[in-house]
Amino acid sequence: MYQLKVNGKYDFETDRPDGELLINGANIIADVKHINGGLYHIIQNNASYNVEVVGFNNAEKTAEIKVNNNTYTITAKDQFDLLLDKLGLSSLNSTRISEIKAPMPGMVLKIFAAEGDEIKKGDNLFVLEAMKMENIIKSPADVTIKKIKIKPGDKVEKGQILIEF
Repeated sequence: MYQLKVNGKYDFETDRPDGELLINGANIIADVKHINGGLYHIIQNNASYNVEVVGFNNAEKTAEIKVNNNTYTITAKDQFDLLLDKLGLSSLNSTRISEIKAPMPGMVLKIFAAEGDEIKKGDNLFVLEAMKMENIIKSPADVTIKKIKIKPGDKVEKGQILIEF
């Protein structure tokens, strides 16, 4: 059993008893054809759907899919995640972070965020050029930016504090 949230708005409960697919308790009968890689073709209730799995993160139980060129973000919770939520222990998994340090020496090319911005985990923070490669540094958690200590063109050393949350 999984609880799915689509685009942070819509909730669904899925289950697969005896090989059937139940969504919100209704038995779903569909013809699913795997084309290749992350591409699928699905026919259900005389409607045709082209589905592409754009991204999948097994550890975080998230996926990004395209259905007929519409993109959807899906997060899943299994029975263990739901139990942790019920016991009030789910917040123990959330990352607490107060700063971003330079992972390597380099030069700041571009900054995507500003002080006071509320940033979600995975959002782009800045571009750091190192060894002739551009590296996009992303937020490791949901945070609010307190202070940005860099500007485009700055040279930074490994371990230097760049952004405070």
